[in-house]
Amino acid sequence: MDTIKASIIGATGYAGAELARLLLGHPQVTLLEYGSKSYAGQPFAGIYGNLRSFVREDCSAPELDQMAEEADVVFTATPQGYLSGILTEDVLNKTKVIDLSADYRIKDVQTYEAWYQISHKSPQLIQEAVYGLCEINREKIRPARVIANPGCYTTCSMLSAYPLVAEKLIRPETLVIDAKSGTSGAGRGAKTANLYCEVNESMKAYGVARHRHTPEIEEQLSYAAGKDVVISFTPHLAPMNRGILVTAYASLADETIGRSQIEAAYEKYFGSEYFIRLLPEGVCPETRWVEGSNFVDIGFVVDPRTKRVVIMAALDNLVKGAAGQAVQNMNLLFGFAENAGLQAVPLFP
Repeated sequence: MDTIKASIIGATGYAGAELARLLLGHPQVTLLEYGSKSYAGQPFAGIYGNLRSFVREDCSAPELDQMAEEADVVFTATPQGYLSGILTEDVLNKTKVIDLSADYRIKDVQTYEAWYQISHKSPQLIQEAVYGLCEINREKIRPARVIANPGCYTTCSMLSAYPLVAEKLIRPETLVIDAKSGTSGAGRGAKTANLYCEVNESMKAYGVARHRHTPEIEEQLSYAAGKDVVISFTPHLAPMNRGILVTAYASLADETIGRSQIEAAYEKYFGSEYFIRLLPEGVCPETRWVEGSNFVDIGFVVDPRTKRVVIMAALDNLVKGAAGQAVQNMNLLFGFAENAGLQAVPLFP
């Protein structure tokens, strides 16, 4: 059995720790380094007690150049702007990089800089980076050197709407996406807005009309539509640890379109996909049925009264929305079974 060596930069954030958990269970991966600027020199299992007896190493100071000498792949679960400041051609000649930040997701540099309010330090690498939405870009991912792992909201939004946009069954300019995320999506950093007393028994919208995943969703849907797409996207913070639920609304392209055409489009694109579960009529996705897994549940209802389709999808923001999708990308890069290390049944309760 072929095996590879992997390292993580940003291993002590939620996504990085989830990466470690998944990679430790992968039959073809040896995990070399747990890079963490904040916790360098401290035992990794002392930070994440769930990994006691699985990890005996200390966190290392993150050095991409050094990791590239030993690892076949380096995962970067880091803040926006970090990787773009250190990624070089020399690094990519030595190792593959899977980035969980937004640094290489958006192809237009000016759009990235406008939405993220930072300068991109390696724009020459943006065009080479492959957008790592596996179910859509599988063949482009396989030969890539650098993967831009999609955002959690974008993954849920894209997988739910892509077939209908690509098959011209909806008017994409009418698409409204309402999304709700668990608090782990905000990261592990200490912020007053994320304290237990601030989020428990409450829900709120945030980033209204300015959330950073908006241009990412629009860019990817524009590829599907073959024209520029502008959407309305509103995220909400929900009082739960994990999960994203998307409910999207769009006007049908033709009043004669019914359930059978919509169903056929989903079957065409996702009918054979391991990680996408197309739900039967009358069943709506719930975050509890995907927790801890790399699965995405998708359902829809055609509303003949309003001539709209209501699209619903659920995923775990830390797995399919981040670390699990990164591992899925790694599997494609190295020719492993795409579901290797990712076959865990969702947790319940």
